[in-house]
Amino acid sequence: MRTLYLDCGMGAAGDMLAAALLELLPDSDAFIDRLNALGIPGVEIKKESSVKCGITGTHISVTVHGVEEGADMHEHHHSGMEDIRHIISKLALPAKVEKDISAVYGLIAEAESHVHGVPVSQVHFHEVGTMDAIADITAVCLLMSELSVNEVIVSPIHVGSGHVECAHGILPVPAPATAYILKDVPMYGGSVEGELCTPTGAALLKYFATRFGDMPVMRAQAIGYGMGKKDFRAVNCVRAVLGESEDKTDVVLELSCNVDDMTAEAISFAMERLFEGGAYEVYTVPIGMKKSRPGTLIRVMCDEQNKEKILHILFKHTTTIGVRETVMHRHILERNIERIQTPYGELRRKVSSGYGVLRSKYEYDDLSRIAKEENISLEEARKRFEDC
Repeated sequence: MRTLYLDCGMGAAGDMLAAALLELLPDSDAFIDRLNALGIPGVEIKKESSVKCGITGTHISVTVHGVEEGADMHEHHHSGMEDIRHIISKLALPAKVEKDISAVYGLIAEAESHVHGVPVSQVHFHEVGTMDAIADITAVCLLMSELSVNEVIVSPIHVGSGHVECAHGILPVPAPATAYILKDVPMYGGSVEGELCTPTGAALLKYFATRFGDMPVMRAQAIGYGMGKKDFRAVNCVRAVLGESEDKTDVVLELSCNVDDMTAEAISFAMERLFEGGAYEVYTVPIGMKKSRPGTLIRVMCDEQNKEKILHILFKHTTTIGVRETVMHRHILERNIERIQTPYGELRRKVSSGYGVLRSKYEYDDLSRIAKEENISLEEARKRFEDC
């Protein structure tokens, strides 16, 4: 499986991610030329070699009308979502890339809306709304399209510590918008003082990550180092590793029992408790038992960690007096939940990949909610999002 691993041990910013991914390409100069040819208003993008802590990598420099990124953030034009969409629509980007850029900004807009207590339509981006940030986000989205990987695994994110000065004043690290974007994402602070993960970096990581965790067993084909501006005792970079990882397998337990004296309602109640207890799967099979009595085979798939809990639930909520245990190996597709922002609210989509397969399916609960709210059929609700 073609896999991208992003090591964010020193956080991430848009330019660092772009530079790390750029180093994975066989012809990075051609990509920079392509990026500049898009015609982002007033923007010129350059790549340059950068050495930090003895490690050589790439730094991406963005100038807007000849002024370097971040030179005077208080004088930058503050853009809204409609301004961003208008700029993006003029760049002649592939439809998928344009959609990705808009979705990344959607995550940032949602965070800004929550933090400042205003509707998304009234959100005005500050640092992330300037042309240099549009360049960074566009570069990363184009590079992800170019690399065409099956899965993106991101390490736990180092966010830094202390305080950061921004357009709104002095804020704690991680900045409130960054913290909101990184909800449900593994992150940590530490002894490094300063903002290591920006809202732009956080949104890009959350949008593209298939999952968060340690580097898998993989055969690396290319390694890129995207350097930040600041110097710390540790090398200030995002490291990107591109390679092939093994399709996923794991070991599970199958716990099973036979019952012939439970009602369908009682079995249904037990199944709900088993799922709450951490079961991967619970299913029943009609069987014939002694003296031709009709019965039910209850099968539960779980991991070793949850075995004792599942056993207690089986004995408490079923009438069985014995449970069989079988150790099984299973081959599974990697699964990830994508969250798509739509005019009808958030829509979740389960994406599964591996073994040369890539498939996706919208969550039933979300489609059902939209169908009810819009007074349409479930199939019509699904069709509205076929191109998402």
